Amino acid sequence: MNDFDWAAMADLLEREGEAHGPYVEQALEQLRHLTPRRILDIGSGPGVAACRLAAAFPLAEVTAVDGAAELLARAAERAERLGVRLRTEAAEFPEGLAGLEPADLVWTGQVVHHVGDQQDALDRLAGLLEPGGVLAVVEGGLPARWLPRDIGFGRPGLQDRLAAATAERFSRMRAELPGSVAVVEDWAGMLRTAGLTEVRSKTFLVDHPAPLAPDVRQSVRQMLQRQRTVLGELDADDLATIDRLLDPADPAGIDRRPDVFLLTAKTVHFGRRPAG
Repeated sequence: MNDFDWAAMADLLEREGEAHGPYVEQALEQLRHLTPRRILDIGSGPGVAACRLAAAFPLAEVTAVDGAAELLARAAERAERLGVRLRTEAAEFPEGLAGLEPADLVWTGQVVHHVGDQQDALDRLAGLLEPGGVLAVVEGGLPARWLPRDIGFGRPGLQDRLAAATAERFSRMRAELPGSVAVVEDWAGMLRTAGLTEVRSKTFLVDHPAPLAPDVRQSVRQMLQRQRTVLGELDADDLATIDRLLDPADPAGIDRRPDVFLLTAKTVHFGRRPAG
């Protein structure tokens, strides 16, 4: 896809997947009526969603597909630990999709936006479906928030400035992708262009109120640490504020303050390949 070092991000991806688990469970409720024999999770990462798919559809053959061998190893270990059946298969996205067997349900979470030509990626994903099969694409929603507007030090509104800097970095990332194609990101419309029918979109809430459980708090810390590392648009005052938030010895830091929460929303776009 691009030059992201996904293996180096394994801990962050796994913790974030666990923290965002409520939206996956809600999305799977929309699919409970299905009886898939074969399921693919494309761009599975460390397998958090893939294992949830395996638990929800225990009679199906579920395959976690990713280009990073280290992440697939984590997915296999996770499946063994949770006692669910999960296959793994190495394939780059989207070039390697042609070598996969078709499936009755294809899931892909926040992967398509890492490809220059998003419509082409959706066309390839739709091509993996058996007649009557369903594609579920996670893209969009609302940025994560975890801090009050005024945290008691620094300039109020840090969270808004983090969101703005993240959006700017995302736009720059999209523009710099090989073969980047500008497109109106009407995901439902793009699924229809890919030949799918019964297209619909639904947004699911992830709401972890304060005080946070330790594992969710650790996920928030890792997200803030990554923003500190990659966002070059922040000024010196905001960087100093983040450094204090990341100080484990500071009572007002992210590890200790009682008002830290996690609130976000994820949108899932569903479409079906015509049976005839």
